[in-house]
Amino acid sequence: MAYQKYITELYHRIRDKIREPEYSLIRSIIQERKQKWRKGYPIVRVEHPTRIDRARQYGFKAKQGFVVARVRMRKGAMHRARPKRGRRPKRMGVNKITSEKSNQRIAEERCQKKYTNLEVLGSYWVWADGQYTWYEIVMVDPSHPVIQSDPNLCWVSKPSSRHRALKGLTPAGRKGRGLRNRGMGAEKQRPSIKAHHRKGK
Repeated sequence: MAYQKYITELYHRIRDKIREPEYSLIRSIIQERKQKWRKGYPIVRVEHPTRIDRARQYGFKAKQGFVVARVRMRKGAMHRARPKRGRRPKRMGVNKITSEKSNQRIAEERCQKKYTNLEVLGSYWVWADGQYTWYEIVMVDPSHPVIQSDPNLCWVSKPSSRHRALKGLTPAGRKGRGLRNRGMGAEKQRPSIKAHHRKGK
């Protein structure tokens, strides 16, 4: 119990320091890493999670079958080609075109498409600057014997759990679908998109 209490307090301290970007030690470390992150690939597999407290929150363990990847997402709205003629400036439809999904959810889907044999458990924010935002995705191999023998993670091996990120079953996906508070007995924040479409007809 004393060891578990010590670990919990350590994770809380790590979380507090990450939330304070003015903290000199954390800021200097991230600034050095960010220069390499900007020049690297958009999706990179990492050996160890940057924020161990958040990774453990989504079930990460330092054993076989777990994979952590860092995804780089560009900030701002989507860009669309400007029509040459036939539009008023008001109806050009070029600026302020945003997606219905959050950047975190899109990052999970991109990572799922790159690593098709893995399943996404969750993701968390790592860092951001004026141009990019970085997320780390916690994934697990459902066909690995270590994962299949784990009583807390054997559910990932079921066929119904395939491609969780693309189905919107991750925490970020459930939040975007308005299902964040369903477990506490509350109703959905809004009707589903398909139900709203059928209702309009």
